Amino acid sequence: MVFDLFNQVQQMSKQKSKVKSNLHPRNIHRNGYNFEFLVEKYPSLEGHLFVNEYDTITLDFSVPSSIRALNAALLSAHYDISRWDIPNGYLCPPVPGRADHLHYIADLIGSSENDTTKKRILDIGTGANVIYPLLGNKIYGWEFLASEVDSRAYKAARQIVELNGLKKKIQVVFQKDANKIFFGVVRREETFDACICNPPFHGSQEEAERGSKRKWKNLGKNIKKSELQNFGGQNTELSYPGGEVEFIKNMIHESRKLPHLCKWFTTLVSKQSSLKPLEKSLASARVKELKVIPMGQGQKVSRILAWRY
Repeated sequence: MVFDLFNQVQQMSKQKSKVKSNLHPRNIHRNGYNFEFLVEKYPSLEGHLFVNEYDTITLDFSVPSSIRALNAALLSAHYDISRWDIPNGYLCPPVPGRADHLHYIADLIGSSENDTTKKRILDIGTGANVIYPLLGNKIYGWEFLASEVDSRAYKAARQIVELNGLKKKIQVVFQKDANKIFFGVVRREETFDACICNPPFHGSQEEAERGSKRKWKNLGKNIKKSELQNFGGQNTELSYPGGEVEFIKNMIHESRKLPHLCKWFTTLVSKQSSLKPLEKSLASARVKELKVIPMGQGQKVSRILAWRY
């Protein structure tokens, strides 16, 4: 069994462990994964682990069931989320990266882990995994309104919230109109400290499939077209006509009509080249303040675009 090998490689693993300094200073995942600790807290993870050629305990990050098991273990061990799983074919987000995003949002809105002031966050497109509300509530005590346009993802997200006893803290609502961002899920008199969003990156499903193929080819994996959905996510998670630029432009357009809805409107922006047209749209919207907050997660560089009126 893999667990029996922990004693053999424990010291070597510790020596090789390096702080992931590009993660936020408050991110508890800066030192990587402690698989021994995770297996103690979530024994089901053990069957997904193996010792690689460097005598390091790891798992195959190209196997969806292994990634889901790792996420479940992280949520159970570090955030007291004991019941978490998602349907096959839906995006399984990296917990350290999503936690990092929330730490930067906390800096933006002036929140801390010991802050007793009630904060309310709007999560646009929460996904089947409902990861942002789960982490935001457990780390900072924030309350959430989370929207989702995919009916199956909406039901899965609600079930996770209910199974973990968080219905009073996290409300999941169904967005009936895929062309709307805020309208249809909020009341005009509602206010939030911030909204967060991880928008669809690609302009079409075909573009998303090509991106997935490139990703797995770079990892040395030959993925059949029929398997892409198991790795890549659903259409609504991956693509939007015009990609992230058009999605966020739509978000900016609606925010101008509801300027007092959020103290800060924010969204992730994956591509550096997307910033120029978006900043132009924000200038046309006459925002009071605009910020671009850089984030580094592993080899990936991303940024948060934030504005307020």
